Amino acid sequence: MLSQMARVARPDDVAPSGGDAVERRLLVPPERGSELALDALRLEPGASLDLTDDLHDTLLFAHTGTGSLDGEPLAGAAAGFVPTGQARRVTAGPNGLVCVRATLGAATDLHAPMGSVEPVVALDHVEPGKATGARSFQVLHGPHNGCTRATMFVGYIPPGAAPWHYHLYDEIVWVLRGEGRLHIGETVEALAAGVAFRLHPREVHIVENTEEAAELAVLGIFTPAGSPSAAYLEPHVAGSYVISG
Repeated sequence: MLSQMARVARPDDVAPSGGDAVERRLLVPPERGSELALDALRLEPGASLDLTDDLHDTLLFAHTGTGSLDGEPLAGAAAGFVPTGQARRVTAGPNGLVCVRATLGAATDLHAPMGSVEPVVALDHVEPGKATGARSFQVLHGPHNGCTRATMFVGYIPPGAAPWHYHLYDEIVWVLRGEGRLHIGETVEALAAGVAFRLHPREVHIVENTEEAAELAVLGIFTPAGSPSAAYLEPHVAGSYVISG
């Protein structure tokens, strides 16, 4: 039985804001101790939105439709990065553009830079990495390409559930496709495409894929920046954990 909780945000439950050409729904607001936030954006054909922000870095993930970020194409699944104070504009193509936007403030710890800024990254150009169990991920933005305040990745969860675990970073998760359940303590809540939730540092949880033959794909944004594979097990779980091949 699923219990009700205020952790998972569903777009239909969030009132839209913005004008006729650009719709915004704030899915995960910033909170005390964390400036990390996430909103969903829908741009009508030809509409544009100024992403310039003098206080926050911006990470954008476009998933439906086409568009561009300062002339660089956003087609299929693609991510964009706008550092604090830089003037950049996202513009929708002839079929419109749907994306999610993460913002993170200056108080966030800075990772040492490991590469120059890459404004746009196409998901199908990213090599996969391996995470807990049979999970895999593709890192879109992080210190390797100029984003020193956060890491953005797409993670793939096979049918079933990983063991109870936690992370040391503050994370927002948005479901790209599939169905599943979020377990935190004794509370369980349904997951579906378009919903989002926050995981606090050291919060023990399970993200379960309830489908029988399809992956659950999620977008993760976490800070401080690092590796999506960094998960920690409680002692009673670690003693019985078996690595799957």
